[in-house]
Amino acid sequence: MRKFLDNVMRILSAITLAVMLVLVLWQVFTRYILNNSATWTEELTAYLFAWSTLFGASLVVGERGHMNIPVVMDRRSPHTQKIVGIFAEVIIFLFSAIILVYGGYSITKLAMGQMTSSLSVPIGIFYIPIFVTGVINMIYAILNIKDIVDGKIVFTQKSSVEESSTESALDSETEKYLGGDK
Repeated sequence: MRKFLDNVMRILSAITLAVMLVLVLWQVFTRYILNNSATWTEELTAYLFAWSTLFGASLVVGERGHMNIPVVMDRRSPHTQKIVGIFAEVIIFLFSAIILVYGGYSITKLAMGQMTSSLSVPIGIFYIPIFVTGVINMIYAILNIKDIVDGKIVFTQKSSVEESSTESALDSETEKYLGGDK
C-alpha cells in the first residue's frame, strides 16, 4: 500500500511540475513572440503549484520526513521516542482529518458555485486535492503508526548532541543514496 501511494504521489507531483513548466513556457512564448499573452496559463499555473505542494507534502508525511528536533528527542529513551513518534502521527492524522479532509470538502463544496476568472471553471474543482491529500495523509499516518508499533522503525538513544546530529545526517544521506526502502 505504501509503495503504491508513494508512486501515485511521485507521479502526480511530476505531472503537475511538468505541466507547470509547459504552461510557463507557453506564457512566455505568447507574451514575447506572439505579443498576445495567454492569461489563463497564469491562473492554472498558480493552482498547479498549490497541488504540487500538497502532493509533495503528502510524500513527506509518508516518509516521516516532517520537522522534528533530533537533538532533543535522540537523547530520550527508545520507549519515549516511540511514544512521541506515535503521538506525532496521531496529530498528523487529526490535522489531516479536520483541516484537510473536512475543511477541504467544505471549501470544495462551497466554491463549486464560483467560477475562475480566466478558465471559467468552478473554483471548487481546484480545491479537490486538499481533500484527497488529507485522506492520503491519514492513510500514511496509520501506516507510520503500524510501522512504529511493529518495530519497523527503530529508535535508538544517542549519548551526545554530536552523535545525534552526525548520525541523523549520515542516516538520511545513506538512505537517499543506497535507495533504502522504508
